[in-house]
Amino acid sequence: MKRTPILSALSATVLAAAFGAAQAAPATYALDPTHTFVTFEAKHFGTSTNRGRFDKKSGSVTLDKEAKTGKAEITIETGSINSGTGAFDGHLKGKDFFNAEAHPTATFVGDQFKFDGDKVSEVAGKLTLLGKTKPVTLKASNFNCYQNPMLKREVCGGDFETTIKRSEYGMTYGLPGIPDDIKLVIQVEAVKQ
Repeated sequence: MKRTPILSALSATVLAAAFGAAQAAPATYALDPTHTFVTFEAKHFGTSTNRGRFDKKSGSVTLDKEAKTGKAEITIETGSINSGTGAFDGHLKGKDFFNAEAHPTATFVGDQFKFDGDKVSEVAGKLTLLGKTKPVTLKASNFNCYQNPMLKREVCGGDFETTIKRSEYGMTYGLPGIPDDIKLVIQVEAVKQ
């Protein structure tokens, strides 16, 4: 069968459309724990800023760059809190704060993504902490995707932050000397699966 210019053009159009649809499909990314950090900042009786991080976290992100949609699911092990001071960590893990024995995890599920061009600018969802679930919006100060030369896969991530009121989750110890507002900073990188 001889290919006419019209048939060739039609075939090329169908192939391009199929390739475009394949490219536009949502992609799943697994959190890279070595490049993902969940930290908190809180004023200590109006003087210095206490900081700490959670060393154990896991999760995944589904991202559809064409449709400008996504879903993030992140789990944090509350008992992995690390302030750099053992006694302080023990207090934070206890009933006054994270009550890690009764509530070993905190989770964030974000399903409302906003984009600025091709970059994620905001992820809104719900944070569950101490058995209570409240809306939270993470704002991006940076976002990028790149081809990782060692993994040979695409990696996407950025710097996100929000401020929560700990009393909304039932964490009222030390108020008002230890402020209610806690800043969460999340640096995340996730590897395409």
